[in-house]
Amino acid sequence: MLRYGDLEIDPPLILAPMAGITDRQFRLVLRRLGGVGLVTMEFISSEGLLRNCKQMLRKLHFVEEERPISIQIYGSKPDRMADAAAIVEQIGADACDINMGCPANKILKGCAGCALMADLDNAAAIVREVRKRLTIPLTVKFRAGIDDNRINFLELGKICQEEGAQAVALHPRTGKQMYRGSADWTRIAELKDALSIPVVGNGDINTARDAMDMWEQTGCDAVMIGRASMKNPWIYRQINELRAGLPLREPSLDDRRDLILKHFRMVLAEEPIKIIMNKLRTFTSWYTKGLPGGRDLRVQIGSLDDPEAFFDAIEAFFEKTRSLVA
Repeated sequence: MLRYGDLEIDPPLILAPMAGITDRQFRLVLRRLGGVGLVTMEFISSEGLLRNCKQMLRKLHFVEEERPISIQIYGSKPDRMADAAAIVEQIGADACDINMGCPANKILKGCAGCALMADLDNAAAIVREVRKRLTIPLTVKFRAGIDDNRINFLELGKICQEEGAQAVALHPRTGKQMYRGSADWTRIAELKDALSIPVVGNGDINTARDAMDMWEQTGCDAVMIGRASMKNPWIYRQINELRAGLPLREPSLDDRRDLILKHFRMVLAEEPIKIIMNKLRTFTSWYTKGLPGGRDLRVQIGSLDDPEAFFDAIEAFFEKTRSLVA
């Protein structure tokens, strides 16, 4: 069992925060499939939160079924980050996470995310000030460094520990790499050896067996999964099956169809029409990766502008796919 201070996370499997993906509907999809120990919201701008930005406040909504839940915030000003963290605690989150790993240009331009790895004094000040304002656990997620010439994850990890963070998560690519190349898991092992607080490993977990390999090779305390959660939402359940020595179960076509339709019905019931179609296209592109005819469906839905037509296309796709694999 993983602990962030007094917070128990069992099993030690964590949904990574992903912008536009880890919304309430998707978090509930994963919770209902089972196996995930902690879910994390898509990251929230500290400035947007403090300005009562409607978009930011809407993202913050969660329900009891999602617990335990962590909210990740990003920003570059220690005092503003501390104020935002106080709001995170006030709304009832179980943990607060600081983003020091996002490599997206729009985040880097604000001297936030992975850019903080180039300013460790400011990074330390952010962790220090946020920690002062919280009674819930504080964690920090970061990368190996800005680029190959500035690999400083060990130094940042030690700073986070010294300033009171209860755990850290490492994606062992550099910011410059984005998601290219391979994640160097040896860096996770190095960080685990260097710290006494829990270390969460992240990066290149594509299958349940990858998670088992990461634990074996790095000794990390927990595994965080991002994009594989979208291609295979059953991955958390499958990892737990492997950990228990049970045979790994693959979802059937009917399992996939039912999950997609249930997820999309939630989106349809809760989101404005402008958001609905974008979400349906995004998740369909992930859910159908690797399935026969998946590319044809992804092309087809690009031209649809009616949710019900979307559902008809999904049903027809699975009927056709069933005949192909029969």
